[in-house]
Amino acid sequence: MEGGANSDIITAAIIAACFIGATILAFYAIRRARKSRQQQIEQVGDGSSPLPAKPRKAALRPEDVVPEEKSPSPLADVHLKAEAEQPPRAAAPHQEGRPEAPPPIAPPPSAPTRETAAAVPARRPVASPAALVAVPVDKPRTAEVQTRPRARDASALAPGLARTRAGWVSRLGQLFAGKREIDPALVEEIEKVLLTADIGVRTSQKLLEEIRSSLGRRELAEPSAVWSFLRKRSADFLRVDAPPVDFSRSKPFVLLTIGVNGSGKTTTIGKLASKLRSEGKTVLLAAGDTFRAAATEQLEIWGGRVGAPVVRGKEGSDPSSVVFEGIKRAGSEHIDVVIADTAGRLHTKSDLMEELQKVRRVAGKALDGAPHETWLVIDATSGQNAIAQAQIFAQAMSVTGIVLTKLDGTAKGGVILGITDQLGIPVRYIGVGERVEDLREFDAEEFVEALFGNAETESEVACQ
Repeated sequence: MEGGANSDIITAAIIAACFIGATILAFYAIRRARKSRQQQIEQVGDGSSPLPAKPRKAALRPEDVVPEEKSPSPLADVHLKAEAEQPPRAAAPHQEGRPEAPPPIAPPPSAPTRETAAAVPARRPVASPAALVAVPVDKPRTAEVQTRPRARDASALAPGLARTRAGWVSRLGQLFAGKREIDPALVEEIEKVLLTADIGVRTSQKLLEEIRSSLGRRELAEPSAVWSFLRKRSADFLRVDAPPVDFSRSKPFVLLTIGVNGSGKTTTIGKLASKLRSEGKTVLLAAGDTFRAAATEQLEIWGGRVGAPVVRGKEGSDPSSVVFEGIKRAGSEHIDVVIADTAGRLHTKSDLMEELQKVRRVAGKALDGAPHETWLVIDATSGQNAIAQAQIFAQAMSVTGIVLTKLDGTAKGGVILGITDQLGIPVRYIGVGERVEDLREFDAEEFVEALFGNAETESEVACQ
């Protein structure tokens, strides 16, 4: 019994010894393989192997580009690209008079000679980083395009003014249809149309007085002459002597938007921010309308769409503090433009108008010279009431521009003539639709062309 137990122990010991021996042999075999692999890697790094090594690219020097002892390999193109990234030292004179983008030079794939390999370094400096840096010229070209005058496109604006044109312009066309000359009875009909055209009583009377005085000199004896007169005088009213807005004159440039409730301030801010972002400017929105429900949320939605941060305050908080914080943040983050929203103010409430004045003063404390522009957003559907709004807002605030919205939904677009004629405030943008591109930069000639269209031709055809 004891002999059997001893034999089992001996067998187990032999098995354990074999296992340990096999493990030791495997360990030494793996170690030897690793050591052999390490020697191969070191040989590649020393240049004794024809294969290139990645660490060699960073330490490559122009004078050691092609060792004479090394025969060219099929991977010579890889060496050429790596060496082109290093600035050439002795080969600089070879760059003079060479084209900026020569065809790539590669050694022959079969049996290249030593003379061929020696000639390669003289051609490589053509693809040097200096030549590559000179390529990007996109920014200057983009700046030149932005400074060119905007192309006029009255046909794109015409659909947004269709209702206005179908109003008083169409009614004038009906008066002139079949008429070959203008008589006093027709002048009275013209007066009725103009007085009900929402262009304002003062502006209408000014046009009528000029028509009557011109008729006395027989200058407006025909309908075609009246059309030409209306076109010219309308353009004169709309052309206000004011420089274009330069959003780059200050950083940040602060734009304050004001207006009554429902005029479209927040939507206008979002569309304008989108346009400025497309021009490469950074924009920050200040949610100064802290009283209207969901006004801040609406502005945040626009900010998310266009990639503009939004500074907001608590509901019912002081809007001046929100505008102040927005301007300060824009200054610290080097943002180009700050567009500040404000709560809608009834133009008949003097205490609410005083709060707007406080916003303007606080903006000036946050940044000297701010706000740089103050734009009054007016709903075109309000008609002649828009003129009264503009007058009161202009008295309380230093209004520098008008944005007329919702022109596509009303026949009262003629109010724009009364505002510019009576107040002398330039129109900066007009809204003729829901899309971002429907907020159009205002151009007097383009507007007049879209408003009157071919009304003169239609009247002449009716006369024949």
